[in-house]
Amino acid sequence: SVTEFVLLGFTDLQELLFVIFLLIYITTLVGSLGVIVLIRTSSQLHVPMCFFLRHLSFLHICYSSSITLKLLSGLLAERNVISFNGCITQLFFFAVFGTTEAILLTLMVYDRDVAIREPLRYLAAMSHGVCVQLVVGSYAAGSLNALVRTSALLRLSFCGPNLVNNFYCEIPPLLLLSWSNAQLNEMVMAACVGFIITTSVLAIVVSYACILLTIWSICSVEGRHQAFSTCTSHLMAVALFYGSAAFLYFHPFSRRAEDQGKTASVFYTMVTPMLNPFIYSLRNKEVRSTLRR
Repeated sequence: SVTEFVLLGFTDLQELLFVIFLLIYITTLVGSLGVIVLIRTSSQLHVPMCFFLRHLSFLHICYSSSITLKLLSGLLAERNVISFNGCITQLFFFAVFGTTEAILLTLMVYDRDVAIREPLRYLAAMSHGVCVQLVVGSYAAGSLNALVRTSALLRLSFCGPNLVNNFYCEIPPLLLLSWSNAQLNEMVMAACVGFIITTSVLAIVVSYACILLTIWSICSVEGRHQAFSTCTSHLMAVALFYGSAAFLYFHPFSRRAEDQGKTASVFYTMVTPMLNPFIYSLRNKEVRSTLRR
């Protein structure tokens, strides 16, 4: 049985890629930690939207670290090796953080929906206790999804080869290495990922449809502009996250798809966590004014 996997990752321009990925990772840490500290220390930002944003920044740090640190060490090594248990652990936690982020993005649009449609009952509907319960539920759902997918993978036999055509452990390239029938695993992964993405996107679309109808009924141009500005940053984050995730998981299982998915994985695991703090900081008036002070 296979006791370790060799992550092929990137074989060309390793020194240049190391510098680029290191800068991306440092930028992610500085941006996400900056958002967390800013929200934590400013009383004006103790609102439900910023509460979710703080946890979203924490997730960016976690799942970016779970992938990038191993990638950086692999770029400096002659042979990038990860143990079987280490591979499964990396896969599990990345699934936890990725699923939780998908649910948090959905909760954030629900928060905007309530704030725009029912401003008078907003503070009561999105109290601190409710927000805590929603965040805990997000982490629980992410952990359950990761447990199901990881357990399904552990039933497979890996007897060689052990060359993973990616820079981190993920289910699609691992299924190509198994000697067992992976059809059930493909169905489980498609069901889990499909359910999460479909329900999340459907909830986001329905919420934004309700928001647009409410905005359309606002008489003043300034009021419409203010309502739109509160949603644009979230829409940009959703497009980045779900666009790269859909390309990564709904591609056919093949060697060529692995090579194409590697590029999508860079956006999904590193570029998106780096951009999100700046998207929310630059598009949110309260965050900008607090940052200036």
